[in-house]
Amino acid sequence: MTQRVDLATVMDRLAIDDLISGYAMAVDDADWAAWRALFAPDGQVDYSGAGGITGPAHEAAEWLAETMRDFPVRQHLIVNRRLRLQDLGGYPGDGAEVVADYVNPMRQESGVEYVSGGRYSFGAVRTAEGWRLSSVVVQERWRRTTS
Repeated sequence: MTQRVDLATVMDRLAIDDLISGYAMAVDDADWAAWRALFAPDGQVDYSGAGGITGPAHEAAEWLAETMRDFPVRQHLIVNRRLRLQDLGGYPGDGAEVVADYVNPMRQESGVEYVSGGRYSFGAVRTAEGWRLSSVVVQERWRRTTS
């Protein structure tokens, strides 16, 4: 690899990391327009591993907007990110996979608190607008509820 390829790889990794952080912040801020903008046009989500829906991202945005109204306090912490860029013979391609753990504390207006944790699997693709999510899969591993 040349320094130019190494720099491109670093830039791709930073852009994808920003994409994942943007995902968490958009959910926490209930910014569904920003959330939708993170996805490629054919982006898909699978929240069934945490009791949610599966389908196109634009439909999931509507579902999230409705569901998250019940949780005015929430914070998605996405950590331990492992990113694998598509490798085209030593050069970065236009696809990436990210596996990351999450902890998600939320509270309802009633004071009931939920904390869950698990793992995200993100697919990302390079588009004319930059890196976008092609898929998001959630696999919840634990949940705790307090009142």
